[in-house]
Amino acid sequence: MQDSSSQLVIRRPDDWHVHLRDGAMLKAVAPATARVFARAVVMPNLKPPVTTVDQARAYRQRIVEAVPADVRFEPLMTAYLTDHIDPAELERGFSEGVFTAAKLYPANATTNSAAGVSDLSRISKVLERMEAIDMPLLIHGEVTDADVDVFDREAAFIESHLIPLRQRYPSLRIVLEHITTEQAVDFIRTESLAGDSRLAATITPHHLHLNRNAMFLGGLRSDFYCLPVVKRECHRRALVKAATSGLSCFFLGTDSAPHPRSGKESSCGCAGIFNAVHALESYAAVFEQEGALEHLQGFASEHGPRFYGLPLNNESLTLVKRQQTVPKTLEDSGLEAGEWPVLFHAGETLNWSVHVDGQAETN
Repeated sequence: MQDSSSQLVIRRPDDWHVHLRDGAMLKAVAPATARVFARAVVMPNLKPPVTTVDQARAYRQRIVEAVPADVRFEPLMTAYLTDHIDPAELERGFSEGVFTAAKLYPANATTNSAAGVSDLSRISKVLERMEAIDMPLLIHGEVTDADVDVFDREAAFIESHLIPLRQRYPSLRIVLEHITTEQAVDFIRTESLAGDSRLAATITPHHLHLNRNAMFLGGLRSDFYCLPVVKRECHRRALVKAATSGLSCFFLGTDSAPHPRSGKESSCGCAGIFNAVHALESYAAVFEQEGALEHLQGFASEHGPRFYGLPLNNESLTLVKRQQTVPKTLEDSGLEAGEWPVLFHAGETLNWSVHVDGQAETN
C-alpha cells in the first residue's frame, strides 16, 4: 500500500457480500461492482432462489454477460439454504468450484427469504457436511420471532442460535454478515482473539455512516431502510472501531442491495441500500476520519481472501483525494425512470474518487 496526502494506492479489493439481482436490474448494477471489485460473493435470494448447481452456473453466466468484456471480474456464487436442500448437491457444487459458500436466511428475515430455513435443526445434516468439506456458511443473523424487537434481533440471534451453532460445529467456517451491533462486534472479536480463525464478519459502508436517526430525519426516509436495520449511535461507533481496527476477522461486504424507486417508496417499502457505485469511497471516508487509512487495504483487499483461502488480487487501485458529488440516481442505467435505484450518499460530497489502474491476473 502506498499512501500520500493526495492519493492512496491499494491492492484491488473484493466485495464479500453483494446483491446483483437479475434481468434488467442486473445489467444496470453489475458494472458498478465489477469496475472496482475483482471478486464478489453474490447473494442467491432471487425468485426462485438459487438452490442447485445448474441454477448457480446459469446465474453466474448472466452476471458475466452483464459486465463489460474488458473488465476482469469473478462472481463467487452461493447456495440458498432451505429446510430440504440436499447436502450432496451442496458438496457437488463446492467440489466443482460452482458454490463458494452457502447462505443461511432465517425464513422471512429479509428480502426474498420466505424459502429460508425455518429451524436450524432441519439442516443439521447440511451443516455437518459443510463442516466436513470446509464450505463456508454465510449467515443473515437475525431472529424472526414477532415478540423480539426489530432492533434486538441480531443480538438475540447471537445468543440463541450462533453461540450454540458454534459449539455444535466448532470447525465450521462462518461469516456473520453485515453486522450491526456492539454484541456482534464483541462476539466476533472475542472469539477471534481467543484463536478462532474460522469465524468472521462483514461490515457495510452504510452501517458505518448511519445510525437509526437517519431513517427519521425530516420525515420517514425509506432510502435508509435496510435489514438488518441501522441501530443506535453506540452500535455504529462499535462497528467503526471494528472495521478500522486492523483485525483480520472483520472485512468488507457492501450488502449493496438495489431496489427500484417504486419499490422503496410504497406502502411496504423494500429493505436495502444501493451503495455499489461509491462503496470504496464511502469506506475511505470513515477510515480517514478515524485516522486509520493504513488499515483500509487489509479490510478491503486482504482479510476476506485469506479467510476464504483465495489468492490476493495482484492488480492495484488508486483512491485520489478529489471531491465528487454523488448523483441521486443511476440515470444512465438503461432502466425506466421509475425503476432507477437511488444511490447511497445521493446528493452528498465525498472526498475520495476511485481510479482503477489496470487489469491483471491474481497470484
